[in-house]
Amino acid sequence: MRNHQPIKGALAIVSAGVLFACINTLIPKLTSVSPLDASVIALVQYLAAFLFLMPSMAQMGFFQSLKTRHFGWHCFRVFLSAIGIQCWTMALAYPIPIWQGIALLMTSPLFVTIGSGLLLKEKVGAKRWAATFLGFIGAMIILAPWSDDFEWIVLLPVAAAFFWACYSLMVKKLSAEDSPTTMVAYLFILITPFNLLIALTNLSPNGFSLPSFSDFGYLILLGFFTALAQLAVAKAYRLADASYIQPFDFIKLPLNVLAGWLVFNWVPPGKLWLGAAIIIGATMYITHAETQQAKGRE
Repeated sequence: MRNHQPIKGALAIVSAGVLFACINTLIPKLTSVSPLDASVIALVQYLAAFLFLMPSMAQMGFFQSLKTRHFGWHCFRVFLSAIGIQCWTMALAYPIPIWQGIALLMTSPLFVTIGSGLLLKEKVGAKRWAATFLGFIGAMIILAPWSDDFEWIVLLPVAAAFFWACYSLMVKKLSAEDSPTTMVAYLFILITPFNLLIALTNLSPNGFSLPSFSDFGYLILLGFFTALAQLAVAKAYRLADASYIQPFDFIKLPLNVLAGWLVFNWVPPGKLWLGAAIIIGATMYITHAETQQAKGRE
């Protein structure tokens, strides 16, 4: 049985939150000084992250980790992740304020609950359906689609949350036969060609806008932070139970709010905290319900 180390697990997930706040600040900062397309940023960012992660993957057993009977499904789940990454990068590059994007990204577990019930045919009780509905009410409070200044582009973080939820459902289904090492290996091997494909489809008539020397500095730093963040998340879930880790993951909201305020002077309105509190409360209830359900099956 895995040794549960709650303090180290919590520190790892908080460290990941700090790194993701840096990433989410660097992307809009880069697009404010560079004409680079969001798809090109995601391409180079994850290519650099893959290079930084190669030593870690080698330690896991590079070729051994590639053994699977579900290569096609792995391609599909990584494609879903790539679309989510592109939606998120486009949202930050627009730029959508970090506080708004992160709060809406927290709807991902709500989509997972819907998918678990409708696609995986798992039993989802009335209370979990009610919590999911309440979570989306929180998202509507943040989006305020009834306001005069509403723009459809602010739905990009919700789209990213949806595609990453689909990705999570695929991981949940494939993990019955494939190890977590296989999941990670295929994610970082396949994500770059998928990002390249998406970047090519968004190619302007004048071709790629090549990064300048200073752009490469941003992109390498983005890749380095992305690799460290993914390693921190993996380490957190290796050190502690997922149900214990989840509440600490919510610290990313105040961290990103702080980063947006320090760098861009973005001040979130009061509706953020109300909407985010509803989303977090709904997600925590769903996490608790899933933990109790898992214990009942043991």
